[in-house]
Amino acid sequence: MARLAEFQGKQVLRGAGIAVPRGELARSAEAAAAVAGRLGDTVVIKAQAWTTSRKAQGLVRFADSAAAASEAAAAILAARAGGFPVAEVLVEERVAIATERYAGIIIDDRRRRPVLLVSARGGSGIEETAREHPESVAELPLDAVEGLARHAARELWRRVGVHGEEQRHLAEACVRLAAVARAVEARAAEVNPLVFTADGRAVALDCRITVDDAAVFRHPELGIDVARELGHPPTPLERIAWEVEKDDYRGTFYFLQMRDACERGTRVVAFHGAGGGGSMMGMDALARHGFAVANFCDTSGNPPASKVYRAARILLSQPGVDGYFGTGSGVASQEQFHSARGLVKAFLEEPLAVPAVVRLGGNGEEKAIEILTGYTKALGVPVECYGKDTPVDACAARLAALVAAAAPPAPRPPRREPAPAERPYTFASPTGAITYDHAVCARCESKACVAACVPQILELSGDGVPVLKVTGEEAARGRCTECLACEVDCRALGAGGGHVALAIAGLPEYRRERGLG
Repeated sequence: MARLAEFQGKQVLRGAGIAVPRGELARSAEAAAAVAGRLGDTVVIKAQAWTTSRKAQGLVRFADSAAAASEAAAAILAARAGGFPVAEVLVEERVAIATERYAGIIIDDRRRRPVLLVSARGGSGIEETAREHPESVAELPLDAVEGLARHAARELWRRVGVHGEEQRHLAEACVRLAAVARAVEARAAEVNPLVFTADGRAVALDCRITVDDAAVFRHPELGIDVARELGHPPTPLERIAWEVEKDDYRGTFYFLQMRDACERGTRVVAFHGAGGGGSMMGMDALARHGFAVANFCDTSGNPPASKVYRAARILLSQPGVDGYFGTGSGVASQEQFHSARGLVKAFLEEPLAVPAVVRLGGNGEEKAIEILTGYTKALGVPVECYGKDTPVDACAARLAALVAAAAPPAPRPPRREPAPAERPYTFASPTGAITYDHAVCARCESKACVAACVPQILELSGDGVPVLKVTGEEAARGRCTECLACEVDCRALGAGGGHVALAIAGLPEYRRERGLG
């Protein structure tokens, strides 16, 4: 589910007529002080981080002056939340609270309908409150078409002991919250705490709104640029990965950063999974052997080699990793040699500077092992590949041994772009472009690219060079499956005249900013 940031969610609530505190975002202590001055100095400073119990972590602080606001913001911006630095704070006016409550609209999959849940005890630890004080919690299944009636909302608050003007104001806020949830197609829209103020208003002090991923495209007004709930605001690398996945429906590429790999107290691995269950087993095995994972990644559902290549390039753009580990379920129906070719192209282009252990179990695993181990021998770092008969724990143990024996990686050399073709022959693929240098191809004896082309769309011309035997339009529409054999096998077994250009939007800039070449 795609989650709205707190400030963004409050703007949605404000637009629906639900009162929220006045506030502004700030990315520096100086900016926070300026906002505090505009709001009247007595403010709350809150980290914009998707983590619970922020106050207990020191990520929510109070200030009575602009100078105090600056000091509080500086402390929060120097902190980390969920393994990531805090980049932004919300500076809000402080509200005089009379009571704290909770209200949420949540899709109940069992009932197949939205449910309004309210509690007379709001604030941190709402789950514990529900267990320890069940009398303070009440729920009401809602009709998805009719929505929430005011009298029903008031009755729900009466059931948890809220009466009078507070009951009326809180009920009105819930009616509006239900309308928000329906309007943005939310899986959950929660306000915690929903407070009743000393001057008789219902105010949403904090909120959590998550939108159904499949509905995000219908709501450009929400400004959601990554249609997934990541547990933290999207990192630059996660945004780059999402751009790869969002419009390419051939298989799945899910990427989630788990930590900042540069700041670690243990060995950190770039993790590349294939299938959820197998990935969990792989991450557990790595933990048993003393590794932490820099990320979670899943390329499954029969992705093309081009998507696996892009995934591997993104994983290897995480600074400070000590190794690369790939594993899947071991019974995948997808042809594993596609993944192998995607990894080979990525490893050669980086070039790979840390040990890699990959377990490619499934169809064509023998061929995949041959490709991955045979085509990467010139790298100078160990690359080992195993099939489904090798336990994942044994693969993790091999990576541990290789990392322990490895010398510190040398400075990363810059990526080498292919030399301009003397006699270029080019056609488009669905997400890239293939170029053959026919001057090189004419000297090739093996013509490995034609034999290895999985969709068999290549043939030899009368001059003995590879050309399409389908139209360029057909290749671009999908007859070219981007199996990457025309480059990977050509480079390993032929004269090296083929090159597949697969752009990754934003990645070159990301790498330059971090000195990664």
